[in-house]
Amino acid sequence: MSKSATAGASVSADHDDEPLPSGPRPISTRTMGWLLVVLGAIGLFGSAALAIEKFLKLADPNHVPSCSLNALLDCGDAMDSWQGALLGFPNPLLGIAAFPVVITTGVVLLAGARLPRWYWLALLGGTTLGMGLIVFLIWTTMYEISAMCPYCMVVWFAMLPLFWYQVVHAVQERYLPAGDGVRRTLVGNRHLFLAIGYVALVAWILLVKGPIIMSLF
Repeated sequence: MSKSATAGASVSADHDDEPLPSGPRPISTRTMGWLLVVLGAIGLFGSAALAIEKFLKLADPNHVPSCSLNALLDCGDAMDSWQGALLGFPNPLLGIAAFPVVITTGVVLLAGARLPRWYWLALLGGTTLGMGLIVFLIWTTMYEISAMCPYCMVVWFAMLPLFWYQVVHAVQERYLPAGDGVRRTLVGNRHLFLAIGYVALVAWILLVKGPIIMSLF
């Protein structure tokens, strides 16, 4: 291989680590890989733990789940509600099926692969559907289910950055249409927007569940 070809390959491999034109440094392929692996593993853990507790509850109706801690943190109500099995089977099974795909994608990226646009959009589409389900479950937990499920919350807090960083990555790579100003704002302030999202979620929980929290002290 000629020196010029070698140099061209090197530039191509490192392109996603370079700052955007007149803008901030984008999410690198390696960073995206680690995000998918770590967040996917956290989501898989929460889903698997809740699925195991559901199985134990079915095997023994008197079983007390390990995630049932007090009046506020109790996964029993969530597991027994109709919202806990929207498709006719326990919701955690969806996570057990989906999060390994996320983890595998991250591993492939860390191995040096470059995935096509259609794959990124398909992954984002699946994550968007998952995020829609999470928003619905958060809403019902806030206003219909008295207690909060700790393992469910693990999945919530993993899904938020998993969805957000995929959106930012898709805008960054121009897989989703956005103007240059929007692109620079999202990429450059991606961590700030995520922090705002977490603060808003915690504030919502405190606002709605505040009386229950106060009753524990």
